[in-house]
Amino acid sequence: MEEIIKKAEILIDALPFIRNFYGKTVVIKYGGAAQTKPELKESFAKDVVMLNFIGIRTVIVHGGGPRISATMEKMGKKPEFVQGQRVTDQETMDIVEMVLGGLVSKEIVGLINRHGGKAVSLSGKDGGLIKAQKKTIKKLTPETGVSEIVDVGLVGEVTSISPDIINSLERDGFIPVISPIGVGPHGETLNINADFVAAAVASALKAEKLVLLTDVPGILNKKGAVISTLKKGQISSLIKDRTITGGMLPKAQACLNALSDGVRKTHIVDGRIPHCLLLEIFTKEGIGTEILS
Repeated sequence: MEEIIKKAEILIDALPFIRNFYGKTVVIKYGGAAQTKPELKESFAKDVVMLNFIGIRTVIVHGGGPRISATMEKMGKKPEFVQGQRVTDQETMDIVEMVLGGLVSKEIVGLINRHGGKAVSLSGKDGGLIKAQKKTIKKLTPETGVSEIVDVGLVGEVTSISPDIINSLERDGFIPVISPIGVGPHGETLNINADFVAAAVASALKAEKLVLLTDVPGILNKKGAVISTLKKGQISSLIKDRTITGGMLPKAQACLNALSDGVRKTHIVDGRIPHCLLLEIFTKEGIGTEILS
């Protein structure tokens, strides 16, 4: 009987959060271990379905870098990166589009639907969702000490989001699952960082929350402990003193972009923890790092 009562208490504890977030939108960047380990995939799908059943609108933007690299290698093509950006010629872009839209996105949709949700796969090409431009990358040449522009091919950055198709799907109870592929000014297909796409989508929807799932506990301080809460203004100093480095840089920048464009709260969450979404959204303590405006 005590165990049953504890379950009831957990539900009651979640009630204020359910009331606060009912009818609001949460954008989730889904990647890392949560996207590769079977038990975490199931946990993620169940969390998303539950959020929708209790009236919280969810929009998913997914990555898929390791799957893209593995597929490229199977096809005899070696992946190349410059400053973390995949060098993307036309053949690589075809592989990126095939893997993200044809394999990864459909797998996520299938998992959510199997647990009772109504997910739909979208690319940035659908309904003019993601407009983009080619990204410029500068690299310091050691011999000259001068920064030079490096052409990494069909790599893009978001210029605008047209949320009409997302709004239409959400009105009918569907869960959009978005591949981070955009359309350039001349109709070219562009490969875009999923963190920045998620931030741009959250901004366009004026989402309540942007949640980035990653493979670390959150933003760590110099002693390796998780910083549970940060204000937007603290991020630049943490970047300057190299507390935030490497793969955490684009995530922190994506959070700043979203907060500057009207998203209420952003979260960097450890996707290796089962039911991390529910723990972050429905508990006072939360997990990971919360960044506020």
